[in-house]
Amino acid sequence: MTRMTEPEWREFLAHGTRTGKLATTRADGSPHLAPVWFLLDGDELVFNTGGTTVKGRNLTRDGRAMICVDDDRPPFAYVLVRGTATVSEDLAEVRAWAGRIAARYMGEHLAEQYAARNGVPGELLVRLRIDRVIAESGVAD
Repeated sequence: MTRMTEPEWREFLAHGTRTGKLATTRADGSPHLAPVWFLLDGDELVFNTGGTTVKGRNLTRDGRAMICVDDDRPPFAYVLVRGTATVSEDLAEVRAWAGRIAARYMGEHLAEQYAARNGVPGELLVRLRIDRVIAESGVAD
């Protein structure tokens, strides 16, 4: 495996529709892992979740988190992002980002539908500030 440069890992995170696997810590100290749709926004990963979900409750209580994004096809690659999350319940912000995220994963034609569905009370906008990155890619034969 070869270390990715910052421009390489940023491109990797922004490419296509790869999902993130979000790791948080439950109140009892045990780990929790869940898939998330996300966007890279400067030095933050942005995603939505419900305020009453395990990940939503965990992030509200303890903002420390880690996301793994990988390509499981040869020659393989991955990016691990560790950071601290902040959450917002501002509905305009939640809805706007829900639409942008949906456009990436579902296409522009469904973005508004997802924004309306996810831009409601009880939903959170999460911004994970990138504190540390480990990123590697394989070498093609």
